[in-house]
Amino acid sequence: MEKPIYASLNSIGAYVPSQIITNNALSKIVDTSDEWITKRTGIKERRFADGNEATSDLATKAAKIAMKRANLKPSDIDAVIVATISPDYFCMPSTACVVAHNLGIIGKPAFDIAAACSGFIYLLYLAKSLIVSRVHRNVLIIGAEKLSSIMDMQDRSTCVLFGDGAGAAIIGVTEDKNLSILDVNCASNGQYQDFLMTPGCGSRNPANDRVLQERLQFIKMKGNETFKLAVKTLTQDVVEILERNQISKDSIDFFIPHQANLRIISAVGDALDFPKEKVALTVQKYGNTSAASIPMAMNDLYEEGRIQKGSRLLLDAFGGGLTWGSVILTFNGK
Repeated sequence: MEKPIYASLNSIGAYVPSQIITNNALSKIVDTSDEWITKRTGIKERRFADGNEATSDLATKAAKIAMKRANLKPSDIDAVIVATISPDYFCMPSTACVVAHNLGIIGKPAFDIAAACSGFIYLLYLAKSLIVSRVHRNVLIIGAEKLSSIMDMQDRSTCVLFGDGAGAAIIGVTEDKNLSILDVNCASNGQYQDFLMTPGCGSRNPANDRVLQERLQFIKMKGNETFKLAVKTLTQDVVEILERNQISKDSIDFFIPHQANLRIISAVGDALDFPKEKVALTVQKYGNTSAASIPMAMNDLYEEGRIQKGSRLLLDAFGGGLTWGSVILTFNGK
């Protein structure tokens, strides 16, 4: 009889563009101010990729770091999955195919998923399934976004929120359940699809002069409705996953929520009664980087030496779709 195997997060890596865009810089483009943005979002600055940098470039750089930290060569990678809502190309090829090519990973499956800000949670869901089913041994997952390419710089309610970046991880095999991805919860509800969407240039509203004139190719958001539902859903999801696994929040070393808005993070953290020192917070310097935000926040904690092998992490995200999800895992990196 075969020994049971488990999926584990074996390394983390991230890349952020060098160009820093402050709130004051945005105030010269759109009718806003540092005080207005900070009060409503907690964001002080974000990173924008250069014009010649695509999402695949950000993803490739993050992936190289994650692979190096896991001591893996391109030939060791069995699959590449990218979560993004700002792909290099419309429809095809997938950003994952471009990234695999950049990394020298040939003849392996590579594909994208679109779950918006919940993208990294969905990646863990998929990678865990591929590992425990013994289909693969090393899966490279990447959350990457160049959201500056799909932001309406005339809409002050959205253009101040988002930034660019990428985070990558290697999901591999372990026989030690105590070092594994213990549980993943993913969910969705398309009833609220219009809360957060890019309405133009798909089959619903194909690209034409009207779509471009109405600026439907950019992110649109119902801010107040999204905020209320996000706080309620994120809090409930965390309570459910902890109860399902009979785990106390006190045993969690770090709570890493999607970095959308400081008010949402604070409201969820307070509702769950997590100590502030256990709550990851990077929204102030990166803004909302959608699928990249959780691995980027995890990478910051790792590089600061706060996450080490054996650290128990609780991840939580909410995004367009609507989608949401949570994960309990023990970090198994070096």
